Amino acid sequence: MSTAWLFVGLAIVAEIAAALGLRFSNGFTKPLPTAFALMAFGSAFYLVSLSLVHLPVSTVYPVWAGGGTAGVALVGILMLKERAGVLKGLGVALVVAGIVTLNTSA
Repeated sequence: MSTAWLFVGLAIVAEIAAALGLRFSNGFTKPLPTAFALMAFGSAFYLVSLSLVHLPVSTVYPVWAGGGTAGVALVGILMLKERAGVLKGLGVALVVAGIVTLNTSA
Protein backbone atom coordinates (compact mmCIF):
# COMPACT_ATOMS: atom_id res chain seq x y z
CA MET A 1 0.00 0.00 0.00
CA SER A 2 2.91 2.40 0.59
CA THR A 3 3.85 2.19 -3.10
CA ALA A 4 0.40 3.48 -3.98
CA TRP A 5 0.95 6.53 -1.77
CA LEU A 6 4.35 7.04 -3.39
CA PHE A 7 2.53 7.18 -6.73
CA VAL A 8 0.16 9.83 -5.31
CA GLY A 9 3.11 11.89 -4.07
CA LEU A 10 4.86 11.66 -7.43
CA ALA A 11 1.60 12.59 -9.17
CA ILE A 12 1.43 15.73 -7.02
CA VAL A 13 5.00 16.65 -7.98
CA ALA A 14 4.18 16.04 -11.66
CA GLU A 15 1.04 18.19 -11.34
CA ILE A 16 3.07 21.06 -9.85
CA ALA A 17 5.68 20.71 -12.60
CA ALA A 18 2.94 20.71 -15.24
CA ALA A 19 1.44 23.92 -13.86
CA LEU A 20 4.86 25.56 -14.00
CA GLY A 21 5.24 24.37 -17.58
CA LEU A 22 1.91 26.00 -18.39
CA ARG A 23 3.10 29.22 -16.77
CA PHE A 24 6.13 29.36 -19.05
CA SER A 25 4.40 28.06 -22.21
CA ASN A 26 3.00 31.52 -22.98
CA GLY A 27 -0.39 30.16 -24.01
CA PHE A 28 1.12 27.12 -25.76
CA THR A 29 3.22 29.34 -28.04
CA LYS A 30 6.58 28.12 -26.69
CA PRO A 31 7.17 24.51 -27.75
CA LEU A 32 9.50 23.28 -24.99
CA PRO A 33 7.48 24.45 -21.98
CA THR A 34 4.30 23.28 -23.75
CA ALA A 35 5.71 19.80 -24.35
CA PHE A 36 6.99 19.68 -20.77
CA ALA A 37 3.58 20.65 -19.38
CA LEU A 38 1.76 18.07 -21.48
CA MET A 39 4.20 15.30 -20.54
CA ALA A 40 4.01 16.24 -16.87
CA PHE A 41 0.18 16.22 -16.93
CA GLY A 42 0.25 12.84 -18.67
CA SER A 43 2.64 11.52 -16.04
CA ALA A 44 0.44 12.83 -13.25
CA PHE A 45 -2.65 11.11 -14.68
CA TYR A 46 -0.74 7.87 -15.17
CA LEU A 47 0.63 7.90 -11.62
CA VAL A 48 -2.82 8.61 -10.18
CA SER A 49 -4.23 5.72 -12.19
CA LEU A 50 -1.59 3.42 -10.71
CA SER A 51 -2.43 4.53 -7.18
CA LEU A 52 -6.14 3.86 -7.78
CA VAL A 53 -5.42 0.16 -8.17
CA HIS A 54 -4.96 -0.02 -4.38
CA LEU A 55 -6.49 3.15 -2.91
CA PRO A 56 -10.03 4.56 -3.00
CA VAL A 57 -10.73 7.34 -5.48
CA SER A 58 -12.60 9.25 -2.76
CA THR A 59 -9.28 9.69 -0.97
CA VAL A 60 -6.75 9.79 -3.82
CA TYR A 61 -8.36 12.40 -6.02
CA PRO A 62 -8.86 15.05 -3.32
CA VAL A 63 -5.34 14.46 -1.97
CA TRP A 64 -3.88 14.75 -5.46
CA ALA A 65 -5.91 17.83 -6.40
CA GLY A 66 -5.43 19.53 -3.04
CA GLY A 67 -1.75 18.68 -2.84
CA GLY A 68 -1.21 20.05 -6.33
CA THR A 69 -3.17 23.19 -5.50
CA ALA A 70 -1.26 23.87 -2.29
CA GLY A 71 2.05 23.00 -3.95
CA VAL A 72 1.48 25.32 -6.90
CA ALA A 73 0.50 28.14 -4.54
CA LEU A 74 3.66 27.64 -2.50
CA VAL A 75 5.92 27.39 -5.55
CA GLY A 76 4.32 30.53 -6.97
CA ILE A 77 5.03 32.42 -3.78
CA LEU A 78 8.50 31.05 -3.07
CA MET A 79 9.97 30.71 -6.56
CA LEU A 80 7.99 33.03 -8.81
CA LYS A 81 7.75 35.85 -6.25
CA GLU A 82 3.95 35.99 -6.44
CA ARG A 83 2.17 37.98 -3.76
CA ALA A 84 1.54 36.20 -0.50
CA GLY A 85 -1.18 37.43 1.77
CA VAL A 86 -3.05 36.28 4.82
CA LEU A 87 -6.00 34.99 2.79
CA LYS A 88 -3.78 33.06 0.40
CA GLY A 89 -1.94 31.54 3.36
CA LEU A 90 -5.23 30.67 5.03
CA GLY A 91 -6.47 29.05 1.82
CA VAL A 92 -3.37 26.87 1.54
CA ALA A 93 -3.63 25.94 5.22
CA LEU A 94 -7.28 24.94 4.76
CA VAL A 95 -6.40 22.78 1.75
CA VAL A 96 -3.67 21.02 3.75
CA ALA A 97 -6.05 20.60 6.70
CA GLY A 98 -8.59 19.02 4.34
CA ILE A 99 -5.99 16.59 3.03
CA VAL A 100 -4.97 15.60 6.56
CA THR A 101 -8.62 15.16 7.55
CA LEU A 102 -9.27 12.92 4.53
CA ASN A 103 -6.28 10.76 5.34
CA THR A 104 -7.17 10.34 8.99
CA SER A 105 -10.76 9.42 8.20
CA ALA A 106 -9.92 6.83 5.52
